[in-house]
Amino acid sequence: MLVKVASALNLGLHTLAMEVEVNVANRGLPAFEIVGLPSKAVAESKERVRTAISNSRIQFPTKRIVINLAPADVPKEGAFYDLPIAVGIVAAILGCQPPEKSLFFGELSLDGTLRHTKGALLLALFAKEKGIKNVFVPKPSANEAAIIKGVNVYPVENISQLLPFFCGQLRFEPVVYNEIHSRPKASRAEFDMSEVLGQEQTKRAMEIAAAGGHNIFMVGSPGSGKTMLARAFPGILPLLTEEESLEVTKVYSASGLIRPEGSLIKARPFRAPHHTISSVGLIGGGSKLKPGEISLAHRGVLFLDEFNEFPRLALEALRQPLEDGCITICRSKQRATFPSQFILIASANPCPCGYLYHPKKACVCTQREIEKYKKRISGPVLDRIDLCVEVPVADFRALSQEKRIKESLESSETIRQRIIKARKMQESRFKKETIYTNSEMRNKHIKKYCGLSKEVDQLLFKAGVRFNLSARSYFKMIKISRSIADLEGTEEIEISHMAEALQYCSLEKRDASVYR
Repeated sequence: MLVKVASALNLGLHTLAMEVEVNVANRGLPAFEIVGLPSKAVAESKERVRTAISNSRIQFPTKRIVINLAPADVPKEGAFYDLPIAVGIVAAILGCQPPEKSLFFGELSLDGTLRHTKGALLLALFAKEKGIKNVFVPKPSANEAAIIKGVNVYPVENISQLLPFFCGQLRFEPVVYNEIHSRPKASRAEFDMSEVLGQEQTKRAMEIAAAGGHNIFMVGSPGSGKTMLARAFPGILPLLTEEESLEVTKVYSASGLIRPEGSLIKARPFRAPHHTISSVGLIGGGSKLKPGEISLAHRGVLFLDEFNEFPRLALEALRQPLEDGCITICRSKQRATFPSQFILIASANPCPCGYLYHPKKACVCTQREIEKYKKRISGPVLDRIDLCVEVPVADFRALSQEKRIKESLESSETIRQRIIKARKMQESRFKKETIYTNSEMRNKHIKKYCGLSKEVDQLLFKAGVRFNLSARSYFKMIKISRSIADLEGTEEIEISHMAEALQYCSLEKRDASVYR
């Protein structure tokens, strides 16, 4: 008997239709074969399915069983096909066909229960796209798939549950999306901005970066507070919108980073990889084309501490994602595109020892060592960073008066409310566009939404000549000034907004530079 079970194949964030053809023949020697370019994990499904069916008190047929995973020319990876294979065999045993317009997806345990399986959200999105009404997934993954409205998501606990269902003796009830599992906290930051003493200019730069989604580069000696500021940054960011949440959840679903019973991600991601990370770990790829850190930081923050210490290839690979907001990875047999619209926070020391231009400690580095250290970051990478700021060393006398000073400092929540208002202005401005923040504007958007008065344009022109700004930096200053204007709630970019934006141009272009 031939049974066809519909399933799906996830390639990165793209999903393809897949059909599991199960043929149980009475003739021929007993065997169990899987064809259709299965990987080692898929080939091992034979033993998992056989044992799971037997342990579910179902007599496994001693016949010739051939499983074909169609299309046969696409490599199959993972243990996602355990459930459709088992469904096909059980349906053949019962002499019936699985329900129409239904997708089956999930990994089996040896006792017949189903495990949490990554990619359930992608499966539900694919089902809605193709007009498929029913999706059968493991119970721990059901809440994740139930995010998508218009699709009936049925939680399957074990194979034995399917027997009475196929016989019409059990009626499945689709799971209802439980929002409690995805309800975020107000802040995921390790520190509050009020805990950072001093550094008012740096905090102002970070507020501008959060308002417009701009990248920021901090340079300062060890102990100046760069890491603390970066880890306090998520606390001033607004929560994800529904569209952004779905984008982020898709990436985490494909990576298998959504916990069992988890669902929609509403807090912005914060990723802080170590500087020993490889270019594949940062950008993504590998033999199975998985998202890298830049994609896991999509719509959130990517913090690269000790920026100069990262491998040169990894830093140079950031060029396209910083510019385009996505990364396309091509291999000989696979191709995948992952989103990477994130806020980059980079921090570095001014020299190898870290004490160049320190007010109290002497630098022990030679000029050659300093120049070599600075050249680890190329000009094209620096040109793609919007705001550059020097973080001075805090005065220890100010730290001794912590209680008095802290009372006058703004909390993260206070700053966050200003940023929310600025983001709402951008949301209203770009409601007819496919972008969310000022940093995502292209030249056509700048021309449409960022008209400059004669005085502002003249100031930008003079600064461009003096600092030798590139074309990218020229438009970058306009985007930053637009974000500053949004923070003040003004529709027009004023000369004070542009003057402040020019303070954050690349450190190598400023007269008071301590960095190349």
